[in-house]
Amino acid sequence: MHKTTKTVTALALGLMLSSSASAGFSGNIGATTNYLWRGVSQTADSTAVQGGLDYEHESGFYAGTWISNVDFGDGTSFEMDLYAGYAGSITEDLSYDVFYLLYGYPDAPGDVDFGELTAVANWKWLSVSYAHTIHGGDDIASAPLDSDDMGYLQANVSIPLADGLALDFHYGMSSGDIVESWYGVDDYSDYSATLSKDTSIGTVSFAVADTDLDGDDAKVVLGYSYSFDL
Repeated sequence: MHKTTKTVTALALGLMLSSSASAGFSGNIGATTNYLWRGVSQTADSTAVQGGLDYEHESGFYAGTWISNVDFGDGTSFEMDLYAGYAGSITEDLSYDVFYLLYGYPDAPGDVDFGELTAVANWKWLSVSYAHTIHGGDDIASAPLDSDDMGYLQANVSIPLADGLALDFHYGMSSGDIVESWYGVDDYSDYSATLSKDTSIGTVSFAVADTDLDGDDAKVVLGYSYSFDL
């Protein structure tokens, strides 16, 4: 997806989809010891290889795609996301981002693709966003649960420690019928702390993440990503 990797959480949705100074194409590749989405492993606690392509226009419009392997235990082998949005600045410290994101699972045995609309506000080191499902496949949630009902509110704090070194804290809350269908609860929280370092050959990260779902244990995740212009 738009970030180099969706490694630890959906943390970067607001922080990395910022407007570009000029139009252009870019790409990213990465690997992680555990692909987490909203605190929950998408790879059965195994490794993932990920990558994406992005287009950004100087107006603030952007679009792209992002792919990762997944393992849901049902034969689904990969996720392919498509997204488009608009990002801009109100002041030097305050910026915004609005985008649509389609989560696609082409080889899934059922109709489980879904799309979300997200609004993000960034102020200096703080990012707050809310995402809501606007359409979902028939097999995401069984009746009477609604396949279009899931919301995700998150807050992220990024603290620069040194040149290229940052410490990020994340909190998110998922709620709605889809969450109840997947996990048997009305809502749950996920949280993480990530230490990342930018180098000349890419970004490396170390994260500790957890949720308040019953039976879910804290996870340590190592990640690597590399971005490049095309």
